[in-house]
Amino acid sequence: MLIIGSYNELVVEREVDFGFYLNPKEDEVLLPAKYAPGGLAPGDTIRVFVYTDSEDRPVATTLTPLAVVGDFAGLTVKDVQEFGAFLDWGLEKDLLLPKSEMPKPVKPGDKVVVRACLDAATNRVYATANLSRFIDHNLEGLAPGDPVDLLVYHTSDLGIQALINNRYTGMLFHNETFEHLAVGDKTIGYIHHIKEDGKIDLLLKQPGYGSVTESSAKILEALEQENGFIPINDKSTPDAIKKRFAMSKKEFKRTIGGLYKNRTINITDTGISLVGPEDKPLDPPPEPSPWELATKKRS
Repeated sequence: MLIIGSYNELVVEREVDFGFYLNPKEDEVLLPAKYAPGGLAPGDTIRVFVYTDSEDRPVATTLTPLAVVGDFAGLTVKDVQEFGAFLDWGLEKDLLLPKSEMPKPVKPGDKVVVRACLDAATNRVYATANLSRFIDHNLEGLAPGDPVDLLVYHTSDLGIQALINNRYTGMLFHNETFEHLAVGDKTIGYIHHIKEDGKIDLLLKQPGYGSVTESSAKILEALEQENGFIPINDKSTPDAIKKRFAMSKKEFKRTIGGLYKNRTINITDTGISLVGPEDKPLDPPPEPSPWELATKKRS
């Protein structure tokens, strides 16, 4: 049985001038010749994505869609009509976002996060931007500090709303987010706080000291790229630090403090710099052994 809107492992039944028919006659689907790999022959098994063409006939392709049924994805609007918008799906056929599934108007070039759905009555794959009905409110198993996959789907004056593990939703507040994120962007984040009402606060860095290692690596990499010196230090403005390192001043100070303590960098009035071999103090000589002390006394 064909699974519309998903990948299928199908057997080549016969070859025709314009492609290959997959599956037995009663459930066959055409793989057009332009999508067929070289050397394909009857009896071979091939993995294809199956959807419906403009006449609602099943068709197979070896192209990779940007979303299969059940997936969330950030897709670009290609065209807008009175009845809905067409999204770039990664296939020759665009994905329809019906007007009824569009919470707000969109225009060509916009990025919109949608879920790919299947209309059981017509077997057509369509998109919806009404995501709330797919959000799981059972948060059992989530805990502060957990790393999660994020997909940004909305931005506001307050912050950035993101899907969590394609299942939950949470907020990255602007005053705690030091990287530019746009609708459709994917990134790794962390659960910061789960409120009593079920709302989830997110961070892009691991809460507490867990982010220091990552931040240290970022600062050291930047210093390497700038020949060992950057004119920013713990007295610099929060904006300057955010612009250069995408981190808060608090985290920056904590991180460079640790690097300084480990004798990895120097902090001066003009900036921070990598410690060179000439800057590192010599290790103290080892304590003499009892045998060496006894020999020295006899001499």
